[in-house]
Amino acid sequence: MLSNRNTRPFGVSPERYQALCQQVDTLLAQMTLEEKIGQMNQVAGSRDTTGAPANTEIEADVRTGRVGSVFNAFGVEFTRELQRQAVEHSRLGIPLLFGYDIIHGFRTIFPIPLAQAASWHMEGIERAARIMAVEGAASGVHWTFAPMVDVARDPRWGRVMEGAGEDTHLTSLIARAQVRGIQGSDPGATDTLAACVKHYAAYGAVEAGREYNTVDMSEWRLRSIYLPPFLAALSEGCASVMTAFNTLNALPATCHPLLLDQILRREWCFEGMVVTDYTAIMELEQHGVAADASEASRRAVNASVDMDMQSGYFIDTLKALVQSGQVEEARIDEAVRRILWLKAALGLFEDPYRYADEAREAQCLLTLEHRRAAREQAAESMVLLKNDGHVLPLGDHHRKIALIGPLGNTPRLIGSWHGNGDHDDTVTLREGLANRLGEDAVILYAEGASNQIGENDTSGIEEALELVRQADAVVLALGEDEADADEAASRADTGLPGAQLELARRVLAEAGDTPVATVLFNGRPLTLTELDDLAPAIVEAWWPGTEAGNAVADVLFGDVNPSGKLPMSFPVNAGQIPIYYNAFNTGRPKGVDPKYASQYLDIPNAPLYPFGFGLSYTTFEYGELETACSEIGLDDTLEVRLALTNTGDVEGTEVVQLYLQDVHASVVRPLRELKDFQRLRLSPGECREVVFHVTPEMRRFLNAELERVQEPGLFRVKIGSCSESGEEIEFRVV
Repeated sequence: MLSNRNTRPFGVSPERYQALCQQVDTLLAQMTLEEKIGQMNQVAGSRDTTGAPANTEIEADVRTGRVGSVFNAFGVEFTRELQRQAVEHSRLGIPLLFGYDIIHGFRTIFPIPLAQAASWHMEGIERAARIMAVEGAASGVHWTFAPMVDVARDPRWGRVMEGAGEDTHLTSLIARAQVRGIQGSDPGATDTLAACVKHYAAYGAVEAGREYNTVDMSEWRLRSIYLPPFLAALSEGCASVMTAFNTLNALPATCHPLLLDQILRREWCFEGMVVTDYTAIMELEQHGVAADASEASRRAVNASVDMDMQSGYFIDTLKALVQSGQVEEARIDEAVRRILWLKAALGLFEDPYRYADEAREAQCLLTLEHRRAAREQAAESMVLLKNDGHVLPLGDHHRKIALIGPLGNTPRLIGSWHGNGDHDDTVTLREGLANRLGEDAVILYAEGASNQIGENDTSGIEEALELVRQADAVVLALGEDEADADEAASRADTGLPGAQLELARRVLAEAGDTPVATVLFNGRPLTLTELDDLAPAIVEAWWPGTEAGNAVADVLFGDVNPSGKLPMSFPVNAGQIPIYYNAFNTGRPKGVDPKYASQYLDIPNAPLYPFGFGLSYTTFEYGELETACSEIGLDDTLEVRLALTNTGDVEGTEVVQLYLQDVHASVVRPLRELKDFQRLRLSPGECREVVFHVTPEMRRFLNAELERVQEPGLFRVKIGSCSESGEEIEFRVV
């Protein structure tokens, strides 16, 4: 099983943890049962047009101690007023905890998390999280519901945009980086937030990619694939956990004893707070495991849920459940202790208003430094999928650009879950091209077709074609609307929505020898088979954030050499979904028998673009793999070396990826698993030695008894530019 770690919130020492517990216990002893239950209640906040609290009912509940936390709460004026109600007018003056969904930026919006994962750049991801924490904390927020670490292998699910893709190892590293960025090194600092890892657990595996749907899987797969990123976040000191909406093996995650009590509390020894997702306790009735609010509350709180987000069921039912003996008051004390501990760790008892500083709020939001960081990360998150004939980069001699497509002149490029981001602050692609080319350049624009699902109007294509005939270069800006990859935004057809594919066909046919660069703005892997057949150059830009247009222009004109690598496989056809690189071989793999094999009759098994794939404006040559020996002991580490050479004419960054296969084991092992990677920047002609170490920990796995073991046997190491390329060598562990 996954081993126990130090999973105390913020990674505090035992001494610090106990000191805060003593402070909390003193307060807890003064509280009535009603006041304790009030701390377990989280409600939504709202503001009027002046920024003042609008829902007076919440204020009344705050004054009577019936609210412990308010979410969707930000803005110094708003949070200060609500905090004043709690501190100055409730009996014990316990401060509120303000939470908000700050997922990939507060006011300065960074690329969506899936795009950030495509950078494979942990320092950049940590910096983005640090900036969003600085901005959120400056606006009165204490707690963010991030990171989202759901491993996802089905791009039909809209929330893939919010995670790091299909791989457990990459997601785990990103979870750690995000927690470090959000929480910083001192929870008492006023420029940090408490993190909340979500959605616990296996939400990314919902059947058919349909939001809120059922999940059913073996405990082996749960522990091997879906749980490690949560443990990684907690091991980095993540302060809290949010439960998932889905059922897991016929039990909703919000009342799941295996997830919450056995694994989280007993095995991982997590001492922090567990909050539900929005109305998840209420939804236990819809799931069919609770007849009423009382039963829903009992099942959730006894499973180890500490705070109820929005349903109000704890407030309505817990007192009677305690009085009837169905819930022990000691369990209530345990939950409240965790909630108060978090408030104490954040310094709210010393100064409830420490996050409410008007001067800091005025100075910290959307600064030039933050915009520069967003631009840099957006550019390094972009993936060059295709560049036949070296269409890209475009040159300064291209002075008349036809910008075609529904996403060429829109600010809707920041993606869903964009915090307090404002579309008016977003640099459109048209603006970015104009900024790059200067005043004497001409940018002709036509939408051509809509990207709205179900809208197939082609009447604007002729106008677009007329502009193509006038231009010396064409940029096709295609993709999804922000609302179409989001929570409650599953898509059965993952192709380009609307008439965009027809627009692309016509534009590419009309362009002739005029270079055409296709830029995709989307929140999920799209099915691009026909577009890939037609388009000579494709840049996956995702939703890049506030600096979208500038960052895309940086890449299109070669000011930034693209270095992104896909964190999710792009399918040839939706019929392949779910598709992921680290699958099992099966007993009848393709290629052994022409008919009786695990294959499709009409499409290949392989994706269109595999996990880890991404091109560059330069080329890299991988040398032969070298090791000192081909046989090692169980406790030994194998060193693998190779030479990497930039054989092109421009500087570039390559993500060198190491994959491992355990060829024969007591349980079936994947064909390959990402175990390590290095992100290296090389000048033209530069050659660098790359060294990897294959450690015993990399070779361990869960056996049939769910024990984490290493077994002797044959292993294969492959190092290359993606999951489907590279040289392979074998070694044996004895």
